[in-house]
Amino acid sequence: MRLVLTAWLFFYSALAGAAGLDMLRIFLQQTTTGKARFAQIIVDKNMKQLQQATGTMHFARPGKFRWEYEKPYEQLIVGDGSRLWVYDKDLNQVSVRKLDQALGDSPAALLAGSSEIEKIYNLTNLGNQEGLDWVEAVPKSKENAFERIRLGFSESGLQAMELRDQFGQATVIKFAEVERNPKLSPELFKFVPPKGADVIRE
Repeated sequence: MRLVLTAWLFFYSALAGAAGLDMLRIFLQQTTTGKARFAQIIVDKNMKQLQQATGTMHFARPGKFRWEYEKPYEQLIVGDGSRLWVYDKDLNQVSVRKLDQALGDSPAALLAGSSEIEKIYNLTNLGNQEGLDWVEAVPKSKENAFERIRLGFSESGLQAMELRDQFGQATVIKFAEVERNPKLSPELFKFVPPKGADVIRE
């Protein structure tokens, strides 16, 4: 799986003057659904770019999300509330696993999961950098795939995420065209493997 995950926004009027951690808490308290476009890059520990992708994401808290890559490859990641589906169109292959195993202490738990994130992460305000207020989330579990996660906010909401793994590789995601609490069709969070697809159950 190339990346799970996911992200999101809230009213700028409620966020004016708030620190990054306050903004994150407002998001968790006041945002139940969201949608946005995203641009993602992955770099190695020497900051060499390994991959670049764009797409769209939708989420409905808790535990439902749709992360759809458009370029340079087509891939669909769907959390339906109980299972996590990852569909690679080029390979015509689907992997599926229990959502709690995949979501429990992953970045998706910060955004599409429950509001009790401080049970999973140690959170720290990092202050304002390059016009964004940043929060760092360090997993309490050593089994987490990510060493730390940074979330960047402006008065208009969540603008960026940076995820660094145990090997120094970093994933940077920037969001645009964000919508807070849109009405979303339940069909967005349902997935049926295409006919003929190879289904791998983990």
